[in-house]
Amino acid sequence: MKLTLGFSPCPNDTFIFDAMVNGAIDTQGITFDYVMEDVETLNIWAEQGKLDITKLSYNTFIHTVNQYALLHSGSALGEGVGPLLVSKRPLDLEKIDTYKIAIPGFKTTANLLFTLAFPQAKNKTELVFSEIEAAVLNGTYDAGLIIHEGRFTYQEKGLVKLIDMGDWWEKTTHAAIPLGGIVMRRSFDKQLCATVDRIIKESLAWSWKRYPDLTPFITNNAQEMEEDVMRKHINLYVNEYTTDLGEKGRDAITTLFEKAKAARLIKGEMPASIFY
Repeated sequence: MKLTLGFSPCPNDTFIFDAMVNGAIDTQGITFDYVMEDVETLNIWAEQGKLDITKLSYNTFIHTVNQYALLHSGSALGEGVGPLLVSKRPLDLEKIDTYKIAIPGFKTTANLLFTLAFPQAKNKTELVFSEIEAAVLNGTYDAGLIIHEGRFTYQEKGLVKLIDMGDWWEKTTHAAIPLGGIVMRRSFDKQLCATVDRIIKESLAWSWKRYPDLTPFITNNAQEMEEDVMRKHINLYVNEYTTDLGEKGRDAITTLFEKAKAARLIKGEMPASIFY
């Protein structure tokens, strides 16, 4: 059986999927026809229903939940993992509605968190996440919402943190921060979904056994990143929730859905469960 699979070239994703797409573990007769794209492209494809299994932002999941069900493994979720709003100099957040802000995609969870915290901030422009820091530094934008390895590099580039959106979320909800998850078509039966879930867990365990060594699949796909930054990336975004969301992880995602619904960002009826 062949299933299409989409994930990003970021180290946390390649670390998770390495073994299962490269034949290092038993995949129970399933072949994964995979593609790597940036998260916003994957979000757009999820709305189009293009792939059988895909990484997506939880902001996109709230709009595609009738088409896709969430797997229990593979998520990027945790504490201290949120996006950061940065600028060249300190800015008054009371005046945030007057600033030009670069975001890594309207469909990203970063933008959802920012929208929940600052609904009045409307002057937002979508950029590829890796271009945001430079666009803020050259003055094109007053501030930028950064994700991924930007957490580790913004200070050395001369940027300052205005607010940690993850910290805002944790203090406001007392829940972990849901960033991205792995979903599978609802048209597949639960047994197949459970099999894929187990394969992802085994693939992740395979990578952890070899860590801190990084395979060429990880290093060759990371974009302009030193290996120590790759390891920081993996250590931050691949954690106990990635292996299995558990009750706390599931509660965090449910809370995100509830907050989005209260803010009238979700339209239409939802399925009985967001999971398979």
